[in-house]
Amino acid sequence: MKKLSFRIIVFLVIPVMSMSECTSPKGINTSDDLNRWLIEMTIQELQQGYRNNDYSVVDVVTAYLDRIAAIDKTGPELNSIIQINPDALLIAEELDKEIAEGKFRGPLHGVPVILKDNIDTGDKMPTTAGATVLRNSYAANDSYIVKKLREAGAVIIAKANLSEWANFRAYVSSSGWSGVGGHTRNPYVLDRNPCGSSSGSAVAVAANLCMAAIGTETDGSIVCPSNANGVVGIKPTVGLLSRTGIIPISYTQDTPGPIARTVGDAAICLGAMTGIDPSDDKTMASEEKYQTDYTKFLKADGLNGKRIGILKNAGGYSDKVDTLMFRAIREMAAIGAELIEVDAPSKKEYESAEFQVLLYEFKDGLNRYLASLADKAPVRNIKELIEFNKKDTVEMRYFDQKILIEADSKGDLNSPEYLSMLEKCRRATRDEGIDKIMNSNRLDAIIAPTGSPAWKTDLLNGDHFVGGSSSLAAISGYPAISVPMGFVDDLPVGITFFGRAWSEPVLIEIAYSYEQATRHRKAPLFHLTDEI
Repeated sequence: MKKLSFRIIVFLVIPVMSMSECTSPKGINTSDDLNRWLIEMTIQELQQGYRNNDYSVVDVVTAYLDRIAAIDKTGPELNSIIQINPDALLIAEELDKEIAEGKFRGPLHGVPVILKDNIDTGDKMPTTAGATVLRNSYAANDSYIVKKLREAGAVIIAKANLSEWANFRAYVSSSGWSGVGGHTRNPYVLDRNPCGSSSGSAVAVAANLCMAAIGTETDGSIVCPSNANGVVGIKPTVGLLSRTGIIPISYTQDTPGPIARTVGDAAICLGAMTGIDPSDDKTMASEEKYQTDYTKFLKADGLNGKRIGILKNAGGYSDKVDTLMFRAIREMAAIGAELIEVDAPSKKEYESAEFQVLLYEFKDGLNRYLASLADKAPVRNIKELIEFNKKDTVEMRYFDQKILIEADSKGDLNSPEYLSMLEKCRRATRDEGIDKIMNSNRLDAIIAPTGSPAWKTDLLNGDHFVGGSSSLAAISGYPAISVPMGFVDDLPVGITFFGRAWSEPVLIEIAYSYEQATRHRKAPLFHLTDEI
């Protein structure tokens, strides 16, 4: 198996440890020293260091920016970052002043966070969705969740690369590629795909380029890259987090969500972003259901006594993944969970219907977003976007835009076809899907392998997607959490826990208990290629 060159290996062989396993970092006085110390550090450990005056927010942000420069843009060239926040250090200085005054804004004070580049920030970073047409599109205001992150003390240090338009442009495409950012690489094996569409978000977390990142999901775009990059991803109930200021695909399925190295860190980020947003009526349903602190559900014995459904027809695409799934089932049973096999609805009941729903909603949502940009972008709607792309050599170099064309041909959201397909999706995945399965079997959660090991990136033929389990939770709008389950050779794979609407607390209990008992997460070593 080929490795990186000696020069790069010397740089990358960094002690993989958390602060709980080490002596105090007092006396660290160089960015390089702190860079090594930050590897695999948790949010709580980081903030304890602030309270101990072990380092400053400026120290930490500088170390992460140095690591991005050394690993993302040179060295392995992960290419997970589209834009560095030019004000990151100024923000860090302000947060340091507050710490000196004994003030902590919230649970993310001084925590470096990276955003998927379809999330608006009212600062000096454009919001591009990876598309060249939006290369110079600067939002007037922060999105709702970015406001919440800043209020909690987060330092937004960068925007992450993604599958362009959140992978809703071409039937044949390569996840992690965008016209603005190029192709993101998997940090475990560099010629493997990071999955998407939140590719850069998951890669940045996996490679320790930030403490946490925010992705978005319509169907699989948080859990699939979490699976491929050995990290934790939470896809919340639609409506738990606001979508205001996020470039849309689907009104009924879109949601942002946290990506982190641990369930605990993801839970902290999740609580920091919840709230009722008058501009997103989906959030109204979360009233009296959302939490601002999900850490109280981090229970090591959270699996004990839980009744878990094993989705029978969710595997079978990889013998090696199935073997890891059987091991995970044994591990959960040893903790005290009761596991039973359950049948899932046939995918033919919702797959084609989902795609039609997405086409209608994409046209409606993207047209609204583009129109709102006024003079900040050269196009006002999908029709103009299609014409722009035809003339752009970067955009049309590898992939077509057949999904854009098909979406543009659809009618409005009063169309009988749209309403019929939407009802079919809801019935198949909710009434006859997750709700029926859980109620009839008295389940606390359902499990399935998140997906396959990462495939080799292929810009000519596109993704070689083998299998995944995201669609039931995605189409129903219900929550899912992907957690590392182990490795197939050098490639990580995950297990997904999903359940009823607003069941994030119980899913976090279960996911945290599994994580703490198994600890399958390992930092990447940036192999150039493999022989799998």
